Formats: sequence, structure tokens, C-alpha cells
Amino acid sequence: MSRGRIGILTGGGDCPGLNAVIRAVTKTAVHQLNMEVVGFLDGFRGLVEDETLPLTYDAVSNILNQGGTLLGTSGRETYFGVPAGSRLKPSKENRLKDALGVFRKHGLSGIICVGGDGTLTVAHHLHRRGIPMIGVPKTIDNDVLNTDLTLGFNSGCTVATDAVDRLHSTAASHHRAMVLEVMGRRAGWIALEAGLAGGGDVILIPEIPFSLEAVCEAIRRRHRSGRRFSIIVAAEGARPRGKKEGWAAPRGGVGIALSGEIERRTGLESRATVLGHLQRGGAPTFFDRVLATQFGHAAALLASRNRYGKMVCLKKGALGVVELKLGSGGTRDVPLNSPLIAAARAVGTSFGN
Repeated sequence: MSRGRIGILTGGGDCPGLNAVIRAVTKTAVHQLNMEVVGFLDGFRGLVEDETLPLTYDAVSNILNQGGTLLGTSGRETYFGVPAGSRLKPSKENRLKDALGVFRKHGLSGIICVGGDGTLTVAHHLHRRGIPMIGVPKTIDNDVLNTDLTLGFNSGCTVATDAVDRLHSTAASHHRAMVLEVMGRRAGWIALEAGLAGGGDVILIPEIPFSLEAVCEAIRRRHRSGRRFSIIVAAEGARPRGKKEGWAAPRGGVGIALSGEIERRTGLESRATVLGHLQRGGAPTFFDRVLATQFGHAAALLASRNRYGKMVCLKKGALGVVELKLGSGGTRDVPLNSPLIAAARAVGTSFGN
């Protein structure tokens, strides 16, 4: 006889490794804990509208290396606002009542919620309002509080690093300044680590407002020394001093704006590449498969022990558990005294300041 039922949902933007978490939660629950698992489709919408998928041992076989999410996902607006065409009721309180009703209908002890800061903030809110929640931190931006790494970051960074490597050869062939725009609206972890790993000449992150003239001077200096190309890795949220977020375009556009300014100010040919959702797609790296399996296993164990209101995390290389509220309500920025920044400066990388 089953020892209980738990739910699981994936919210916010997709990333590699989500299916690996779903698999680990389900297989741990079924194989080790004798529990049943109910998957909610399309994030919180499935919880509110009672759209579910029974998750069995066989249902999650062969999904470890698949990108995306078997359950689908949707943005936080399915709880905080009504998306067009939705059957959701207009009142937040009504949606909460619907979610509570669905939760009780399925006889769940709690729900494992896989998401970034926004999704985990909603999960914490629901936990306080009567739906026991466990959080699993995921986002390629790596900006969830109180965990050193989030699921999906390694995969996204691997894609970005490969792009930097590939841009080197075409930049050198055409003697161009190549700008690579990567994700990171609030935190610059992808730009910093992919730029460092790929040998970027200039790295621009939201935490360090830059000077356009300083960026151009770094490129001119390379040109004067006989280095006839430059690689600039910029987070989508990077901005010049005195400018607000979205200075280049309402969403993204930093790479194109930078490329135009570089060409205009230096007279050197420049091109921009925007990676966009390529960073989120495809199979997870081996690192994210292992991390997802550890996170999913740990989350299922917490549920079996009724330890709700928690978030699994990675701290100093070891798996850990913190209060769910500590993973919500903010973003983990790159600290200005980061050894990664120090290492990049030591090898001649400019941050445009």
C-alpha cells in the first residue's frame, strides 16, 4: 500500500535538467519510498486548473538526458495575473482557493516545486497559505539566493562558452570586434564564467556598470598591440553608467547596441550575436544530470519525512537544505570581490570600468 502522494511542478523558464529532477523525484518516491507522484502540467496553472499527469516509474524512464520538461511550464503570471485565454478566475484569492481544492482532491501531503526566484517566491507564499511546499532551485542565470549553484547553469554556461570559442575563429579571420549577448538580466554569472572560460577580452555584467569609452579603449589598445580582433561577452542586463535596465531595448538588445557603438567610436568592424533561448535548450550536461538527480532524490526524501517549507541547495560542494523563504524574494548577484572577477582582471580582461 502506498505511503502517500506528493505532487511536483516546474515553473518559470525551462532549462536543461528539469526532466532529470522529475525522474529522480518519481523514481525515488516509487522505488525507495513507496509513494505515488502526481505531476501538475504547465506550472502553477496545472495546480489551479487541475491539469495533471500521473508519474509512474515507467513514465519517467528515458528522460534523464532530454531537455525541456515533461510537465511543461509557464510563467508566474498564472498566479499573479490572468494570461489571455486562460480559464483562471480574476481574483488571486479565488485562484488560491482553487489550488487548495485541487491539492486536497488529490490527497497530497505536499508539492515539490522546481523553479527560480520568482517560482520559489510563489511556492513560499503558497506554503504559508496552507499548501506544503519543497523547493528545488533551477535557472541558467544561477541567481537563486542561498545556493552556490542552480540546476541548468552548467548547461547554459557550456553553450555560451562554446559560442565564445566559435566566435574567436571568425573574429580573427575578419579582424572584427565580436559581441556575444548572453542571458543574465539581473545577475552576470553566465557572462562572467563563460567569458572567463572562453577567454573574452571584455566582460560586461549588470553588477558593474560600464563606460562605453572604456570598452572601446580596451579594444583600441588590443588593436594597437597587434591583436586585430576582440571578443566582448555581455549579459543582457549589462548597462552603461547612469543608464537604467532596458537602456538598449525593452528586453535584451544590449549586444546589437554595443556592436553599433563600438563600430561608430573605433572605426573597427563589429558584429553581434545574441544566443537567447539556445542557452536553455538541448540536453543537460553530465554535471546538471548528476546535480538534478541529487536534488530530486533529496527533495523526495524531505517530502517522505514531512519536512516541508524547505529548499534543497548546494553549498561548498555539498548538498544541503535551507528554509524555503531563504531561496525566495531576491537574486544572488555576482559579488564585486568575487575571485572570478579578480582572476579575469589578472589575465587582462576588461570590465569596461
